[in-house]
Amino acid sequence: MEGNGIEHRTVRANGINIHLAEKGEGPIIIFLHGFPGFWYSWRHQLHAFASLGYRAVAPDLRGYGDSDAPADVNSYTYFHVVGDLIGVLDAIGADKVFVVGHDWGALMAWYLSLFRPDRVKALVNLSVAFPPRDAMNKPVDTFRAFYGDEYYICRFQEPRAIEAEFAEIGINKVFKYTLTSIPAAPFYLPKGKALREQIDIPITLPSWLSEDELKCYVTQYEKTGFTGGNWELIAPWAGSKVEVPTKFIVGDLDLTYNTPGFKENINFDVMKKHVPLLVDVVVMKGVGHFVQEEKADEINELIHDFFRKF
Repeated sequence: MEGNGIEHRTVRANGINIHLAEKGEGPIIIFLHGFPGFWYSWRHQLHAFASLGYRAVAPDLRGYGDSDAPADVNSYTYFHVVGDLIGVLDAIGADKVFVVGHDWGALMAWYLSLFRPDRVKALVNLSVAFPPRDAMNKPVDTFRAFYGDEYYICRFQEPRAIEAEFAEIGINKVFKYTLTSIPAAPFYLPKGKALREQIDIPITLPSWLSEDELKCYVTQYEKTGFTGGNWELIAPWAGSKVEVPTKFIVGDLDLTYNTPGFKENINFDVMKKHVPLLVDVVVMKGVGHFVQEEKADEINELIHDFFRKF
């Protein structure tokens, strides 16, 4: 899967095995993938930043790809994943690194920067903005109140339910739709009918995703499935700020960007209250959720222009 100098190895971190894909020599950039994804989501960035003189490292987060997937759902808190990342940095001999996150990986990058700013030189996050803790409302409860039980995040709270529905549809069809056709609007997975209407609509793959690349995603998730935050545990950090130099990027066709309240929250002055070293907020026109794949060259340039200052 995707050679061209990308090396693969497994390190022991926080008591589990974490798979790494890496390329290049120089200052280290850690790329944290989202859902549904694994290290392969960063294939374009691994090649690009290695050529620019960086050591580009993309781990499979716990529960994804070829990293260990503990059976207990309580083993996937923010603390567990951030602990894994600190273990990875120690295993590769990195004191302080650049960090890039997307989706779930962006959320983990926010918490890595919040909990351990001493290990982060600078941060570029894609798609998911920093979520200041609301002491009164759990995130899933808020989503459920806004959108109902069939909102995709609410559906993924049911262990093994989505896997069963997706298995009936076929992982290939699920991924083809998920990677290319999620609307710039709230995304629903009705119980017993998830994606049933959408999958019958013929989908032509966009220029940024080949059949071979799609196959890599399908093959990996046929092995691992789709399900692996813990709001209560981060209560001590309520009101804390992310104090690392930061750039935030999102596409205007991303479903997150079109979530109620999101545009207001990424207003530069509003976001800077919680991320005081925020340098820039970039909204890319005509780009959806998978920005680092859809517009790889532009994203690479935006990341490099920021990190080269440090």
